[in-house]
Amino acid sequence: MWRPSESCLWAAGFPASLPTAGSVPHLVYGSSRARQPWRCQLNAATAAGASETAQRARSPKRQVQPGERKPKTGILMLNMGGPETLGEVHDFLLRLFLDRDLMTLPIQNKLAPIIAKRRTPIRASQIGDPHKLTQARKLVLAPHKYYIGFRYVHPLTEEAIEEMERDGLERAIAFTQYPQYSCSTTGSSLNAIYRYYNEVGKKPVMKWSTIDRWPTHPLLIQCFADHILKELDHFPHEKRSEVVILFSAHSLPMSVVNRGDPYPQEVGATVQRVMDKLGYSNPYRLVWQSKVGPMPWLGPQTDETIRGLCERGRKNILLVPIAFTSDHIETLYELDIEYSQVLAKECGAENIRRAESLNGNPFRTYRRVIL
Repeated sequence: MWRPSESCLWAAGFPASLPTAGSVPHLVYGSSRARQPWRCQLNAATAAGASETAQRARSPKRQVQPGERKPKTGILMLNMGGPETLGEVHDFLLRLFLDRDLMTLPIQNKLAPIIAKRRTPIRASQIGDPHKLTQARKLVLAPHKYYIGFRYVHPLTEEAIEEMERDGLERAIAFTQYPQYSCSTTGSSLNAIYRYYNEVGKKPVMKWSTIDRWPTHPLLIQCFADHILKELDHFPHEKRSEVVILFSAHSLPMSVVNRGDPYPQEVGATVQRVMDKLGYSNPYRLVWQSKVGPMPWLGPQTDETIRGLCERGRKNILLVPIAFTSDHIETLYELDIEYSQVLAKECGAENIRRAESLNGNPFRTYRRVIL
């Protein structure tokens, strides 16, 4: 099994090398000084600007502009991806059900195509406006170049790696867009990188590093808190303090949880930090959504919790997608339609609203600071 060589990662506090396939990496945050990016960046930028001005004054040679330089470092943004058109739904589901890091099925190679074919019409009916499902956000990370690597739709992780190798990069950073680590999400994306090099039978030219989790990063917590406060303002003033905040994350099969996956604990850590930031202003609960099949999954389920709250007279609820950084079917359809509209009407809820996903601004800027 190929193992990437270590490189010095300029993002303070993140691990300097990729873990072995199947292992659970560990993230140690840096010093308190490293966690003050705005101040550090400002001072560094000022010093660099003064140095560059002095150099231009001494040399008559034309300076190479950042846009003209060949990038040395590539940022590979890893995510699951989602179908943007109806024609992409089948291939998306097929790749998903074939992923043994995500799920294990009997005779998986034969069963996955059957399941994908049967579920394609159901999934296609949930897409609605396909343009809202685009998860690739254009980032400006100069002088570094960014790449998008999805697991189940194009551009696939393998396609992104091929492009990075063609570009002749010296360093590559795999930056997961899942804040909380799970072997079924980030682990699957990292394993795709290993498998790519094993299958092509060559060692990478680039030196690989990884940002494999960031569940309690201060700027992530600030983003969630800001979006919650913004959405709470839409509830009637006299009801605002009674609104129950339901932090909803994608569930996992208990078979995955029981083998030691850190995802539930890391999601819980994110929730705790967000509530710390909010001063525990509202009642809250961590719930889990998107269960599939009859096997036991991590609970309580989001829909069951909503029903229980309404039965007890708690009919003002705010849903917060705590494990998603961009909108897709689980937010746009499951939370916004199935729960906030259909289920709300069935239960007689007064208000079920959803906090905005992180998506682009201002999180786009915050991701640059994380790097």
